[in-house]
Amino acid sequence: MLYKIGHPSYNDGKDGDTAMLGDNIQKYRKARGLTQEQLSAQIPVVRQTLSKWEKNLSVPDAQALVRLSQVLEVSVEILLDTPQQGENLAAELARVNEALAERNRELEKMALEGRQRGMILFLSFLALGIALAVKNPVVSAVSVGVCVLLALGILYRNLSLLSQGTMTPTQNRLLKVVTVFDGVLFVGLVVLSVLVGTERVVFSQTQEKWLLVGLFSCLFLFFGAISPRLPFQRHTGLRLPWTVLDEPTWNLAHKILGMLALPITVLYVAVALSCEDVDAVAKASVGALLLYIAIPGLLSLIFYLKQYGRLKK
Repeated sequence: MLYKIGHPSYNDGKDGDTAMLGDNIQKYRKARGLTQEQLSAQIPVVRQTLSKWEKNLSVPDAQALVRLSQVLEVSVEILLDTPQQGENLAAELARVNEALAERNRELEKMALEGRQRGMILFLSFLALGIALAVKNPVVSAVSVGVCVLLALGILYRNLSLLSQGTMTPTQNRLLKVVTVFDGVLFVGLVVLSVLVGTERVVFSQTQEKWLLVGLFSCLFLFFGAISPRLPFQRHTGLRLPWTVLDEPTWNLAHKILGMLALPITVLYVAVALSCEDVDAVAKASVGALLLYIAIPGLLSLIFYLKQYGRLKK
């Protein structure tokens, strides 16, 4: 039986159990004391072709496989790691090709995922650099907004690719709703920053207070409503070192987020309404946000450490 890399029954062929064709070619070549150059000369193929076979990037044709069997002094069945005697060689090679094709698709998916994550990180750092370097508040806000929206666009288009495991259509739609919400909120903040920076819109102290209270209340209630349903992944949610390592810990943290949303919001509004100026409301907003993150973060850390003792590597 053949397994692709990643299958629970797959291994590298070093312990004599099931392995792929390339692993067996390399194993028996070394057992015969042959270098790649020596073996490839006896097939005959170029050394690069043999190297691709051993790396499971391609497979030999039937004629080359028979010649490998002769030179390495092992049967074709052993090279193919199949116990069936007299099985059609072409059919077995077709299965090997299919296993390699599936493996290569997984590698391509991983490479694409890495490129997309890299682009999101690049845009995030670019936005941070612009915010620190550009002195004009309007230009800075617009430039940062463009970078963040591009990053959110990449995330939106690749949610399934960038998520761990397999998501249901409902979970995928939920993540898209969160991503769209983030994008709309950010666009609104950028537009508001530009209008305030150009003095096209001027708020009174009372209006600024209500704007802050409304913004943070919406954030708490929205994320409280969706948090318990967020699937386990690394890009949307309470991404702490321990929550992204363990699914039960992730689920507990986000369940607590959902339970805290309404009490935190009520407490925050009550405190904010008693504040006399915008600075006090801003401090209350930051305090409420830190409390909203710290409580589930601390409780989930305690849960995680009870399960594993320390953070996984």
